[in-house]
Amino acid sequence: MEVMAKLLSGSDTTNKRLEFPTESLWAFSLPAGQNSVEFDALDMLDQPWRLKISVRNKGRYPKPWISGQWSIYVHQKKLRQVDRVTLTVHEQENGVKN
Repeated sequence: MEVMAKLLSGSDTTNKRLEFPTESLWAFSLPAGQNSVEFDALDMLDQPWRLKISVRNKGRYPKPWISGQWSIYVHQKKLRQVDRVTLTVHEQENGVKN
């Protein structure tokens, strides 16, 4: 199931984080009292990447972003502004999401 699809902005490729759409937060369970959670993502070659979704602690909106190995991923894949990134989640028969 698709969580988000985004054309990368200049800041997504030059900063160490990807601005993440608030409407896609449904895919992550942030522990109570915490503003971030780490997860493993697989690229199209099944290479794992350790990423972290975070939301700000204060303010009117959560304004989520993805960091962790994001900047390494961008560099290794040679991503640039207007490249498209899609994040999907797959639920296994036992209910585990990956």
